[in-house]
Amino acid sequence: MAGVQDQLEIKFRLTDGSDIGPKSFPAATSVVTLKESILAQWPKEKENGPRTVKDVKLISAGRILENNRTVGECRSPLCDVPGGVTTMHVVVQPPSLEKEKKLMSEPKQNKCVCVIL
Repeated sequence: MAGVQDQLEIKFRLTDGSDIGPKSFPAATSVVTLKESILAQWPKEKENGPRTVKDVKLISAGRILENNRTVGECRSPLCDVPGGVTTMHVVVQPPSLEKEKKLMSEPKQNKCVCVIL
């Protein structure tokens, strides 16, 4: 029975309300591995899909999951139903090219800040 509890059924809810999954993952699976799975299963017809793992944010039980944590560590005892499917929300952060271009085009200036105590 312990082997079954080490497996989690997870589905990923995209911003348009569609889902990827559900799929079974071991509790020892890292968040980075989940993000790689999302990249591999991302629907090709959807625009503005993530290009890298850094573009994807996973939210579970109201918390943004950190890449270095495992699914088992991120599990919330209040939200997870034994034998149920856990829904994680997927947020894609498009790379901000405009900010990068603006920073590159602006000449660096030495700025001085004075503080009067």
